[in-house]
Amino acid sequence: MDRKSAKEEVKLREPDFLPTAKKKVHNRFTYICPVCENGTGKDGDGIVFDPNADYPHWKCYKCGLYEDIIGLWKAHTNYTDNSEVFKTLYEHYGITIDEMFTDVYSVNNVNIPQNKSDKLASHATEPETDYTDFFFQANKNITNTSYHRGISLKTLNRFNIGYVDNWRHPKTPLTVPTSPRLIIPTSKYSYLARDTRTNLTDEQKKYSKSKVGKVHIFNIDALRTAEKPIFVVEGEIDALSIIDVGGEAVAIGSTSNVNIFLNCLKDCNKKPTLILLLDNDPAGQQATEKIIEGLQNMNIVYYQIDIVAPYKDANEALTADREQFSAKVEESTMNPELSEQLMQEMKYMETSVTAHLQDFLNGIAQSVNTPYISTGFKTLDTVLDGGLYEGLYIVGAISSLGKTTLFTQICDQIAQNGNDVLIFSLEMARTELMAKTISRLTFIDALKNNISYKNAKTARGITTGSRYANYSNTEKDLIQQAINTYSSFSDHVFIHEGIGDIGVQKIREVVQQHISIMNRKPVVLIDYLQILAPVNDRATDKQNTDKAVLELKRISRDFKIPVIAISSFNRDNYSSPVNLTSFKESGAIEYSSDILIGLQLKGIGDSNFDVNKAKAKLPREIELVILKNRNGQAGKKIAYDYHTMFNYFEEKGIVQDV
Repeated sequence: MDRKSAKEEVKLREPDFLPTAKKKVHNRFTYICPVCENGTGKDGDGIVFDPNADYPHWKCYKCGLYEDIIGLWKAHTNYTDNSEVFKTLYEHYGITIDEMFTDVYSVNNVNIPQNKSDKLASHATEPETDYTDFFFQANKNITNTSYHRGISLKTLNRFNIGYVDNWRHPKTPLTVPTSPRLIIPTSKYSYLARDTRTNLTDEQKKYSKSKVGKVHIFNIDALRTAEKPIFVVEGEIDALSIIDVGGEAVAIGSTSNVNIFLNCLKDCNKKPTLILLLDNDPAGQQATEKIIEGLQNMNIVYYQIDIVAPYKDANEALTADREQFSAKVEESTMNPELSEQLMQEMKYMETSVTAHLQDFLNGIAQSVNTPYISTGFKTLDTVLDGGLYEGLYIVGAISSLGKTTLFTQICDQIAQNGNDVLIFSLEMARTELMAKTISRLTFIDALKNNISYKNAKTARGITTGSRYANYSNTEKDLIQQAINTYSSFSDHVFIHEGIGDIGVQKIREVVQQHISIMNRKPVVLIDYLQILAPVNDRATDKQNTDKAVLELKRISRDFKIPVIAISSFNRDNYSSPVNLTSFKESGAIEYSSDILIGLQLKGIGDSNFDVNKAKAKLPREIELVILKNRNGQAGKKIAYDYHTMFNYFEEKGIVQDV
């Protein structure tokens, strides 16, 4: 590829060398800012993609950074020489340039130098700052802090770890407040400054770990000098923890530094034995896979041995039980083959009940305050043993019987009690659902205040603006009161609409995003099951429905939330009572659901039953039937009056056995 094409290509790439932040904006990932580290906190947005730029740019609203992929790479690596910038950037994305190093390519499209002296000048790299004296002075102060994280002074001094009680990043203005920092050198030109304070605010946590200088691998010399297997970890503190108990370790500093680490290995004359111990999160797992691929290409021996379980990292394991951690490090480095076999056995034992018994008991303790979620219907809650629990609820009925109305009403009642609901509406528009809610609230308010129900409004009466001029003051007041009531709980209702473009994977992503952003677990409603985007375009409708049901079950289990899916019925059931065979062409609905609910017209199955007359009744008489209840009684029937004009279900409090 020529240089011009390569530059245009690389500008379109995602900055995957930066760690991702928790939020998505404009339906794209955000990334932790390489300058101010915005995005590391619980609520940090990170750098945000600019959808209006001519070509991709990212903006940090914290420090004002506004850069394309090239500028972000320079900020991330601190490279200043253009040839070095493009050389490493193209390497990162696997882009090959013909005769890439014969000329200099400018970020700003200036002309390529024509004579030899110009070329030499262009290749000259801006000198890095030598922090040796700073490290020496900071190390003298290491005893001024007790923030040693369980690491001995011998090890701290060996790596010239220091302490500064009034540190400020060299690139920030003098107006930025100082903070006490542990100084961890990663080379003579770079270091990590780690905040030593406890009880940091969320804002302070965003900047608690600041890196200065180019990216360098901590303790990189170990790759050339160590005589024992070397642990590869992410954090410098974790590497120091392993070293402190007699092991050997290097820290890559961030999952985005994998390529830099692999390039360091390529430059080694010897091939060290490595033990991979990166964090067990999605970023760490992805980085581990990338390292493994690189090690296999270089024929370097490696092992994956978890010596920190049940703790989250090496430093936590060190401070919790130094003796046990030391023994694990020694055992792993003396005989990594045996240790790997032992770890495989331990991983298998994780499937035993003993391994999960304490988590089970902890889950019970944690559920004391929120054991279930009320549906807002007293009788239904009683039948469901209190309300909705973690699990998959599937609701079926014939067309136009009110299944969407009933369960969006339940969602509103859940939201009124302060719980979040996520509604995936695949058939109705968001505005339709909102109009139904406001219509229902006008009817409820009219009943509560002894106002004639004729003053309440249908959904069409809410959305047709031309009618408002003819409404009485009573009618207008009912609408306004309904809107006020809706506003009081609408921040707990989240509606995602789509036709054919929402599938189970999208639902999983939205649920995960919601929990991450809102820090609250929602009740999920899918309306309806059969029009979810197919998992496999080549599969049959039955196969896709079965797969969707299984994935929805997994979502309820993985996030420990109630998931409600509305399903259509076979036409054969339009004149017969609901039963387990009523659900369309899917055995998975019956077998995978925790609660299976059917709605039917009262009197269905009687010899003189007329479906059209039953539908024409005002209010319409509806029965909710519990067809399956994995953790309770099935066969219960609850009566409702359905006021169809006003989208309102009124529970009659009658429970019968089917």
